[in-house]
Amino acid sequence: MRMGTGQGRPSTTHVRNTRRKCAGLRGLAWLIAGGLAWVLPASTRAQQGAANSPAGQQGDQQSPGTIAGTVVDQTGAFIVGAKVELKIASGSIDEKAFTDSSGQFYFLNVNPGNFEVTISAEHFANQVVSGTLHPGEHYVAPQIVLPLAMQTASVTVTQTQEEIAEEQIKVQETQRVLGFIPNFYVSYVPDPAPLTPGQKMKLAWKSSSDLVTIGLVAALAGGEQASNSFKGYGQGAQGYGKRFGANYADVFDGTFLGGAIFPILFKQDPRYFYKGTGGVRSRLAYALVNAFICKGDNKKWQPNYSNVLGNIAAGGIANAYYPATNRGAGPTFETAGVRIGETALAGVFQEFIVRKLTPGVQGRNTTQP
Repeated sequence: MRMGTGQGRPSTTHVRNTRRKCAGLRGLAWLIAGGLAWVLPASTRAQQGAANSPAGQQGDQQSPGTIAGTVVDQTGAFIVGAKVELKIASGSIDEKAFTDSSGQFYFLNVNPGNFEVTISAEHFANQVVSGTLHPGEHYVAPQIVLPLAMQTASVTVTQTQEEIAEEQIKVQETQRVLGFIPNFYVSYVPDPAPLTPGQKMKLAWKSSSDLVTIGLVAALAGGEQASNSFKGYGQGAQGYGKRFGANYADVFDGTFLGGAIFPILFKQDPRYFYKGTGGVRSRLAYALVNAFICKGDNKKWQPNYSNVLGNIAAGGIANAYYPATNRGAGPTFETAGVRIGETALAGVFQEFIVRKLTPGVQGRNTTQP
């Protein structure tokens, strides 16, 4: 009987069973490990596939960005309150903003793509900044300098009636028959501006104080001296002086009374307005009748009170310095009538002759009387 042999060493059957169990455990472990190895890479690949899929790429492309910038003037000073307009690729205004106290502006959550920013401010020229905003980008524009606007002004200069009349008087004061005889009381321009009271006085003084006028008066006095007209003045230097003084007083009084004082009182224009058109009869009648009619300051034709009353008043004043034999109401009205006739005759000369003898005449009146 071998008792010790059976208890001291495991039997062959027991060893085999143990080995089978270990092999089974190892196989199960490898199986689990292999499964995990397969499952984990598959999950990772799924995530990568999702990221690379068109849907994932589209999500990244739609990530909004920001646009910012600073606006200054040409000296580098910040421009506060400048208007900033953001236009997206479609061209429509997407957002508006204004620069802050530091001249900065911001646009948040801007869709990526092409954009255009227009900056405008009062007294400055507009500036435009364009670019492309990428997904998630924080775009900062280079410093934007607004130049001063080039201002153009349209000025309409409107002259007053007085200024226009002043210019016309200056032209009239250059009019001289044969280049030296004053011809200041004739207007050759169409529709001249009415004269102010001051301009009427100025024109009268210019005409009566002209050296040529004084010279012509001196010549007339010499002729009267030679023919012994107004015998009461006598002869010699004293007689000539009286004749000269009387003739100059006639010119001075007649010019101021008929050409300034009465025209101011009756608001009439003392000038002769050259017609220059129409037939000879029409122009002749126009010239003759101008001794009795004239234009008012309202540019309407009316009786020429200034010429008639001015000559009568001048004749009355002449009684103060004419010889006793040439004074009285008769000589006064006779002298006034002669001067009115001279005015009519002067109009005829103005209409048909004088203009041709007056060099440098500017303009021609083509209006009808």
